[in-house]
Amino acid sequence: MSFQEVVFYVLSAIVLYSGLRVVTAKNPVHAALFLVLAFFSAAGHWLLMQAEFLAIALVLVYVGAVMVLFLFVVMMLDINFEKLHEGFWRHLPLAGTVAVIMIVEMVMVLLSPSADLSSMNEIAPLAEGMSNVRELGLQIYTTYLLPFELAAVLLLLAIVAAIALTMRKRKDTKYIDPAVQVRVQRADRVRVLKMDAEPRANADTDNNESAA
Repeated sequence: MSFQEVVFYVLSAIVLYSGLRVVTAKNPVHAALFLVLAFFSAAGHWLLMQAEFLAIALVLVYVGAVMVLFLFVVMMLDINFEKLHEGFWRHLPLAGTVAVIMIVEMVMVLLSPSADLSSMNEIAPLAEGMSNVRELGLQIYTTYLLPFELAAVLLLLAIVAAIALTMRKRKDTKYIDPAVQVRVQRADRVRVLKMDAEPRANADTDNNESAA
């Protein structure tokens, strides 16, 4: 077994373990950290396939941006995670059965003669002067331009949905309605009180008594 194969299996084990901990962790912050670990391990797989740009993009975009946004959303939504995890272990047998079936299906597909994995050779080294960024850019902005634009629209919709969820009304949230502010009148903010004036003589007497 070569060194690359050892690194591949180690990274795969880390990805599987961290993915399992993302689902089973009770603390959402811990789940987010395990997801970061899974992203880093997946970036290692890209490096093994000589796709350095995709590995860097995975770390910068998902770990540096998406996970930070995820943490902010978790803090703003004020979700009761203890109540959310109720019944988790009750549904575990069904989830485990579905997972085993999916694993068996993937193994059967990969080991079938039509897959012909044994004929696949090792990844050839890149030619001198070849740039992964240039080749990827040519594919994205020529062959796969429409799917790339559709993915951008879906991400925009996800951002709008996340903002809409954080702006829902909660009893412990203080918010201001601009429409109500526009309709405010002077009588709503200022109240004029009428009080009887005190005689001046009484005021002078009080001053003399205080001076004595």
